[in-house]
Amino acid sequence: MGKSRARRFRGNPFSPTGPGQRRDGDGGPEEEPAAAELLEKLQHPSAEVREYACASISKLLQQKHVIPAFLQRDVVRCLGPLLMDHSLAVRETAAGALRNLSACGGFEVCDDMVTKDIMTPLVALLKECSTGLDANQLSPKKCREMNKNYIEDIANEAINLLWNVCECNNTAVSIFNKEGCLEAVLHYMKKFTTNVDLAISVANCLQAVTEDNPDLLSSFNASAQQVLETVMLCPESTMKHILLRTLIAGTIWNIKDTIPPGSLGSMVNAILKIFSESLAIDAGETIIRMKEAEKNRLKLAAEAETEEDMSDVIDNCVLSDDDDMEEIPKGRVRKENDISDLLPSDKWELKEVTALLMAQQTALEIIVNMCCSEDPSDDEWEELSSSDESDLFMENSYNEGGGLLMSPLCLSDEVNSAFLNNLIPKKILEKTAFPNSVALDICMHNPSWKPLIKKLNAVQCRALTCLHSILLVSDVDCLGGASALQSLAQHLSQLVFSKMGILLQRWLLQKSPEELPTDTEFLEAVTSALRALLQTMASKNISQQCMTPEQLLALCEAGIHSSNVSVRVNVVSILGISGSVLAKGQDTAETLKMIGKFLLEVAMKEPSLVVAGEALDALFDVFADDAKRRQRTL
Repeated sequence: MGKSRARRFRGNPFSPTGPGQRRDGDGGPEEEPAAAELLEKLQHPSAEVREYACASISKLLQQKHVIPAFLQRDVVRCLGPLLMDHSLAVRETAAGALRNLSACGGFEVCDDMVTKDIMTPLVALLKECSTGLDANQLSPKKCREMNKNYIEDIANEAINLLWNVCECNNTAVSIFNKEGCLEAVLHYMKKFTTNVDLAISVANCLQAVTEDNPDLLSSFNASAQQVLETVMLCPESTMKHILLRTLIAGTIWNIKDTIPPGSLGSMVNAILKIFSESLAIDAGETIIRMKEAEKNRLKLAAEAETEEDMSDVIDNCVLSDDDDMEEIPKGRVRKENDISDLLPSDKWELKEVTALLMAQQTALEIIVNMCCSEDPSDDEWEELSSSDESDLFMENSYNEGGGLLMSPLCLSDEVNSAFLNNLIPKKILEKTAFPNSVALDICMHNPSWKPLIKKLNAVQCRALTCLHSILLVSDVDCLGGASALQSLAQHLSQLVFSKMGILLQRWLLQKSPEELPTDTEFLEAVTSALRALLQTMASKNISQQCMTPEQLLALCEAGIHSSNVSVRVNVVSILGISGSVLAKGQDTAETLKMIGKFLLEVAMKEPSLVVAGEALDALFDVFADDAKRRQRTL
């Protein structure tokens, strides 16, 4: 009955406004004068003017519709040389502008940036910053206000830019390898005890460049591995440190071929222990707690500001008129061209929650990859459908004895043991539940927290995809036995029906499926998990009572109208699996007749050959066992 593959995940480029997207259309004429004026100011002899222009461009580039106007004026070649400007402030803001361009512009823009040789000044900047990292070169303003190393600020922007272009462009990865960037990047990682934000940026970059990059493996010598191991053993318990350890664990998984065989088991266990600790945290409760902490912090800050204002009034009353006395400025005195209002405000609590959700999503995605073989490739999977090639693949995927799924989707002994030791299946199942309603309400009514809703939903979808992969590669005993699988089937059915009502309602109102990306992603994940579960239960003759025949057909009726091919394939397969089980029972003729009509209609009318082929497979499986059954239902 076709095939069910485990899905592999690749990291997404960082974006301050959400995932990077391809640009569509040109910027309006109103953006063109602003772009031209700001780009012209990049050549100004004054460093402050160049800094202000870079910061203004950086802010504008977060708006997708503005990007074409800047691209038409060759913004990459205008900003690129400023990465090596003699002013450190200009370097930072130029790198920030290019970072936003790469994140918000998407794959096409990143390709264009590499074509226009952004890597040459970027690599030079990274190496120079690495050399000067310990020189404690401070910006005068930042030295007074924050006592923060300016070189680290520049490095953070540059590393994020490197991460984005390497995520999108293979040429950038090749340059990373050839130019020996790993040494410089790892040098930044050593600052994790004092600058966790820089370390997280480096970890994101490392995870991106180490994935499917065998040419880089030889660069990970004992010294490089020691740096990663030190970070993994960091005892700090903040959400940012949890994210950092999770990303480093993912990087170590990517370079597992460099680990000696004798150490592989302990390495896998250490990785999954980190993932387990991340997944054990209740994100909903964390949101509630952090929002309360933010409320208290802002209240104290407001009270302190009121006291400071009163102090200013008193001070002004007693100040002498001595002209030689230099007054220290207080309050919010803003000098001309100050760019502080262009930089994001400090939202510590929100950043902590965001770090937790990213850590959990990353952990789940890596667990999915742990369950998957490298072969066949994604393109090969797409070419295979419900055909003889697919049947041959499935035959080769089962051993002759007990029908257990073997290569290419199987867990090694080390991974399987570590999964069980760290209670990974249990914690994944917990993450498949819908997000905490109180936490959702908090996010819904606070604009700056509202983006967390999408992240909460993403964690749930990744957990469902993770569950799907584990169902494909684990045997029944490892999953808790027959009763556990039946309970899981009930849980997944409740999840899918809670969403199905919304989908049906919107479909009846003729809403475009493209307007519902979250629902589509959820339905693909949950139907994939349910399909894998029902396959497992059917192969082990475990009773399936999670849905009535009416609910089953209602699910398929809703799913078959999805714009997502995978959802349609899944519901057809679910119907075929359930129909095959029903066909073995008594008094099921009417239900089988309805199933047969549904599948036949899909096979005749479905525009996708993959879905139509799945429907034909399902028909053969439901009605092929004996001629009497076919006669009974015709």
